[in-house]
Amino acid sequence: MQSRPVQESVEILSVKRVGEYTEFTVVAPGIAEHAKPGQFVAVAVGGENTSMLLRRAFALYSATPGGAFAGTVSFVVAEHGAGTRWLVQRQAGERLDIVGPLGTPFPLPSGPKPAVLVGGGYGTAPLIPLAQALIAAGSPVEIIIGAATAGRLFGELVAKRTAGAVTVTTDDGSAGEQGRVTDALPAAIERIGAEVVYACGPMAMLRAVGEVAKAKGIRAQVAVEEAMACGIGVCMTCVLPVRDDTPGGDGKSRFVRSCVDGPVFDAERIRWADVGSLPSDLVGADAMGGGH
Repeated sequence: MQSRPVQESVEILSVKRVGEYTEFTVVAPGIAEHAKPGQFVAVAVGGENTSMLLRRAFALYSATPGGAFAGTVSFVVAEHGAGTRWLVQRQAGERLDIVGPLGTPFPLPSGPKPAVLVGGGYGTAPLIPLAQALIAAGSPVEIIIGAATAGRLFGELVAKRTAGAVTVTTDDGSAGEQGRVTDALPAAIERIGAEVVYACGPMAMLRAVGEVAKAKGIRAQVAVEEAMACGIGVCMTCVLPVRDDTPGGDGKSRFVRSCVDGPVFDAERIRWADVGSLPSDLVGADAMGGGH
């Protein structure tokens, strides 16, 4: 049973610049106690008197439950607009208002299964704790990390300490192999005899990863990067068209909320070509509880 999220006023323990990203570690024992790989936190931005009412969502990079010390969680921020600009200017010792853990975690196999993990940009962040969990359960793991350029890579050294077998790609060749993660994915699947692929990154990358996995006859579990305004399933801004191919399902498409029904989905269920539009077989709004 998934734990209910909690809201905490947390102290920033450390702020670290990593390439083009900012890594935060905060003291959040209530969140750390129940967090699982693939889940995320929603952070209030702008301070007490801000007009920016919507929280910003960030995948959990690590969660260390408290023992002798208070529990901590880490997340990675890429500056995109006013909210994240305010956030990356915070310093250790300041406080943040955070809700978490939110969303569904990556599904873990019932037993040891070789897996390839694919991260794009700071989408690598939630794959690190996933790799640790898979390895602890006896699953062989390879990791592929990619980005447009070297400064937009994240987690290479930690990935190598975690899994050993790591491939790095950049579009411009400024680090690792020149190309995209999907160029390296087929060989990695073959090398390790992968039975599942996990991925997090831009939507176009996730779609391509899903296509490679399908061609290889294996499943891909992907954590989508849809904009999440509330993080708790109320606002409906993060809906995705997903096909119901569950046992007994009707095979039709429904809008599901990335924040509570995801962010992790089976790549084959997502109607990639219809993201941002209305699929022709879309079941009405009553399937989501009554609202457009």
